[in-house]
Amino acid sequence: MQITWLGHSCVLLSGSKKVLIDPFIDGGSVAWTKPDFVAVTHGHADHMGEAVSIKRPTVAITEIAKYLKAQGVPSESMNIGGTIELRGVTFTMTPAVHSGRIEQTGQGYGGGTAAGFVIRMDGVSVYHAGDTALFSDMKLIGELYHPDVAMLPIGGRFTMGPNEAMMAANFIGAKLIIPIHYNTWDRIMQDPVAFKQAIERTTDLKVQVLKPGESFEIEPV
Repeated sequence: MQITWLGHSCVLLSGSKKVLIDPFIDGGSVAWTKPDFVAVTHGHADHMGEAVSIKRPTVAITEIAKYLKAQGVPSESMNIGGTIELRGVTFTMTPAVHSGRIEQTGQGYGGGTAAGFVIRMDGVSVYHAGDTALFSDMKLIGELYHPDVAMLPIGGRFTMGPNEAMMAANFIGAKLIIPIHYNTWDRIMQDPVAFKQAIERTTDLKVQVLKPGESFEIEPV
């Protein structure tokens, strides 16, 4: 599987299928990716992004899926703790501690609760935490789903910051950590290299710091 961080929380998983998570980048478009599936973690505009305009089959919590269907987007609804399989790609929806209102409707529209995903494809398991605070049940995500890769927000202010993300990484136990949701704007500026050094100095986990648009390959264990 090839993993590409497009910026902010937007990640493209490319293998036998293409899965685009949280289709938003600041000042650009992700429509060129032409994914087989889109996964939306919650309704905030910097995560829902282009889900309506690119109109690809989209996996989301029930409230968001209903909203997207009303906009003409083919959507698969699910909820926290549920699992669905679509053409060989398995999506499990995990908890996230965050708000989730759909902001693209002006005053906002109830978007259910925020979520994360464990996505399994081609023998690789990837956990995208979405926007979240640290919570102790991340240990269960590690114990139940054994992700090979964990994508964790480190920006602070609106999500957990580097210190909390370090503890989250230990809770989850994925051997490879990718920091996301940082440095898009001034209010979430962080140093991902310092985060990488702190984790790799104190644990046997590895951190892959990517530049926007940069990819790397991961093989099934």
